[in-house]
Amino acid sequence: MVTDVTVPYYYDDEYYNSNESDPSSTCDETDWDLSYSLLPVFYMLVFVLGLSGNGVVIFTVWKAKPKRRSADTYIGNLALADLAFVVTLPLWATYTALGFHWPFGSALCKLSSYLVLLNMFSSVFCLSCLSFDRYLAIVHSLSSAKLRSRSSMLISLAVIWLLSGLLALPSLILRDTRVVGNQTLCDLDFSSVSSKENEDFWIGGLSILTTVPGFLLPLLLMTIFYCFIGGKVTMHFQNLKKEEHKKKRLLKIIITLVVVFAICWLPFHVLKTIHFLDLMGFLDLSCSMQNTIVSLHPYATCLAYINSCLNPFLYAFFDLRFRSQCFFFFGLQKTLHGQISNTSSSLSAQTQKSELHSLATKV
Repeated sequence: MVTDVTVPYYYDDEYYNSNESDPSSTCDETDWDLSYSLLPVFYMLVFVLGLSGNGVVIFTVWKAKPKRRSADTYIGNLALADLAFVVTLPLWATYTALGFHWPFGSALCKLSSYLVLLNMFSSVFCLSCLSFDRYLAIVHSLSSAKLRSRSSMLISLAVIWLLSGLLALPSLILRDTRVVGNQTLCDLDFSSVSSKENEDFWIGGLSILTTVPGFLLPLLLMTIFYCFIGGKVTMHFQNLKKEEHKKKRLLKIIITLVVVFAICWLPFHVLKTIHFLDLMGFLDLSCSMQNTIVSLHPYATCLAYINSCLNPFLYAFFDLRFRSQCFFFFGLQKTLHGQISNTSSSLSAQTQKSELHSLATKV
């Protein structure tokens, strides 16, 4: 069974409705009934994993202050952005479970929507800065001390949060509740800034504002940085046959970090872009295809959400030092004494090649 849906999906700064001012151009949008029960489960799972995982990251970074690396500070801010977002997921899970009915009022509608976009921008900007930091540490390790200083790091963090806050402002300003029939929706309202005829241009502008700085540019930058890192790592190990397995592992980690980011966000931005192109008349999609895009969009959104709970597990899996710190601060050092001891001795005994390994495995 499918039900009529006239609700724009809440993650993105755009309507997923047809233009109501032109009834002749509309399609009856439908959603899969399964979404009302399945998506809330996904959201709550991401909430539990994201809350616990990012909480552990923040605690570990905070406790490791005397030995904190610049990358650790970026990771702490990334976890903070993810944590601020995942706390809103119970609201969105309830919204979906109630058939897209928002019972929490206008203020929470604005704030929750703002935090979602703030997280999206601040997360990808932190990841980009982490990539740049790793690039400087590995490719320009001798000449990048000033760029990687504490003052430079603090300035970059201030820029990240300021820019993210500004780019997310449209959601805070334009998002609001409105009553349609017996439902209260939490979506965008352009009536204060645009006439009905010009809403498509606002949708297009906000779509570009979301996709270009929030996905395309960061992905391009991360790919470039990790290509340079991969080249440096390959050159470093090319004459060390006994380190061949480490070289392959490093390259696999680098590729995995970029691919995970792309996999989580690409479907969301592809669907959004297709919808925008169709809305502007560049594509001529059938009603069934439009309905499919609308129905798939919340699942692509859910996949994007998952990125916020995957990051801590990637750090713990790939970074031996971070994993050791977690074990230590949570009182597991005795149980895992052998592993930590081996890690510590390895880090102290290794030459420049192990330092390169440690740096390369941090996002």
